[in-house]
Amino acid sequence: MSNAPALELRGLWRKFGDKIAVSGIDLVVPAGSFYGLVGPNGAGKTTTLSMSTGLLQPDFGTVLVHGHDLWANPIEVKAMLGVLPDGVRLFDRLTGEQLITYAGLLQGLDRETVAARATDLLAALDLTADATKLVVEYSAGMTKKVALACALVHAPRLLVLDEPFEAVDPVSAANIRDILGSYVRSGGTVIVSSHVMDLVQRMCDHVAVIAAGHVLAAGTIDEVRGDGSLEDRFVDLVGGRVSGEGLAWLRTSSD
Repeated sequence: MSNAPALELRGLWRKFGDKIAVSGIDLVVPAGSFYGLVGPNGAGKTTTLSMSTGLLQPDFGTVLVHGHDLWANPIEVKAMLGVLPDGVRLFDRLTGEQLITYAGLLQGLDRETVAARATDLLAALDLTADATKLVVEYSAGMTKKVALACALVHAPRLLVLDEPFEAVDPVSAANIRDILGSYVRSGGTVIVSSHVMDLVQRMCDHVAVIAAGHVLAAGTIDEVRGDGSLEDRFVDLVGGRVSGEGLAWLRTSSD
């Protein structure tokens, strides 16, 4: 299992009523990679990540995490995962420090270890001054950062982050990128979904483009983008670009 991919999806399907959200996705995420998942709104990214982390059961297909079947052994496999889901809901009547501590204890860490790691994470994410404040009083960006701390506290082998930079200020985003980069260099694997192509191009070494529940392209950044930018390649693959010619009434004139 030591040479197994960090994540392997085989024939993953999910349907909601009459709508097929994910239709037969196959994807291999190499261990030790920083993997970007990009796609338009409604492409199936969040559904795919939810099925890949045990938050949503697929209708069909297999999810392997470091060679272990997630849905056959959910407790064992989830211990290897750190997850920041879309629209994260937290126990926000706890303080930031209490929430991270609670997450660590749930993962089976002893109190001394949890306390030390919570202190380190609060400092690294610039939350020390707000450690004793209730999470319900946090801004959107602070909430995102404390949720990331909860995903990191048990030092998972695979970190899956759905839009981790949304609502996060530029300085905090830079700090988070440094933390994630160090994590990958130490042997961890990160999967991150984002709408910001430039960010993915600069941060990730692999990328998959998803649209309408299908993988349109996957590989290293250079393989997927070819001779152009990742954004240009994304638009070519996904399509749907429209002109603003019908909005002539928006144009100003010096007359």
